[in-house]
Amino acid sequence: MTSYATFATASAICLVALLLLQLGTYVVGRRIGRFNIVDVTWGAGFAVVALVVVALRGAGLGGEVGLDWHVLAIAAAAIVWGARLSVHVGHKTAGKGEDPRYVEMLERSGGYDPQGNPRASVILRKVFVLQGAIQWVVSLPLQALVVSEAPAGAFAVLALVGLGIWLLGFVFEAVGDAQLAAFKNDPNRGRIMARGLWSWTRHPNYFGDACVWWGIWLAASAAGPAAWTFVAPMLMTFLLVWGSGARLLEKTMSQRPGWDAYARRVSFFLPRPPKREG
Repeated sequence: MTSYATFATASAICLVALLLLQLGTYVVGRRIGRFNIVDVTWGAGFAVVALVVVALRGAGLGGEVGLDWHVLAIAAAAIVWGARLSVHVGHKTAGKGEDPRYVEMLERSGGYDPQGNPRASVILRKVFVLQGAIQWVVSLPLQALVVSEAPAGAFAVLALVGLGIWLLGFVFEAVGDAQLAAFKNDPNRGRIMARGLWSWTRHPNYFGDACVWWGIWLAASAAGPAAWTFVAPMLMTFLLVWGSGARLLEKTMSQRPGWDAYARRVSFFLPRPPKREG
């Protein structure tokens, strides 16, 4: 089997795995009456792809070399990131109602019938299948590991630099999430978080997320075949900034008292020291 055929086979298997995950998530969402559970399986989907890649490499798909440090390190990075994010989102959304973003989106796209009941086909397609497709594109650097060889020399250093960027992003995202969770106690409800990492960027979790995927892409690209998958971190960054991420969130946050002063003082996305006022 050629490298192209091996990659295509692995990619198809990953796509099927992601769609099955999303189908199962949809079934659970129907049962509990809210579809924002799809956010819980966002991170988990990438962990699933990493596990599939490890299994395929271990099985010698296409006659490729078995597992090596490069594949294992990047797969572990994706699994750790995905597991932490899924646990965090699951804890954050437990016991709460539907996310207004999904309500608005489904209302615009005919996701509810005249009686207000969700239309299964629309919700499955617009929410769950769409997320599975996005996960598949973003995980292309992971999928390319099926046909990669462990880098050596300067390319091994490049892989380590990529893993370093992943680590920076992981810490940034995890610390940002933890700081925000600690802040969101009743005395602070409705106020603007402007401490810690949130005083350097208005979206430390999204910035960290972007670093995670640029780091994974760079580390995977050190072996060669994954270099063309730069579309993956580009798509993730677009979603984090302009899609369902920072810009959309700020439409809501901008209504809170003190937001304008905070936005003038603190960088939108890339971290930097806060500006002095006055």
